[in-house]
Amino acid sequence: MILVIIRMKVLSEKHKELSQTIGSLIGSIRTEKGCKRCDFCQGMEDENRLFLLEEWDNQEDLKSYLKSGRFRVLRGAMNLLKEPMK
Repeated sequence: MILVIIRMKVLSEKHKELSQTIGSLIGSIRTEKGCKRCDFCQGMEDENRLFLLEEWDNQEDLKSYLKSGRFRVLRGAMNLLKEPMK
């Protein structure tokens, strides 16, 4: 099992746009081969702190996903971030 946690700090004026983009991708990411979990969360103390939590069966499935069009769309959405993705 591989756990991926992507932490994001979004500009407040771009919060809705980023949330909608990621929200629209979640269902399709969950259908990727080897994806066991994909959840999108918001920080309790700071609504502009967002998290994408993914669980993968193995490294090969994760690598395949990282080369996919879905991941490219996700990376493109990262242009709305206040701080670089961690």
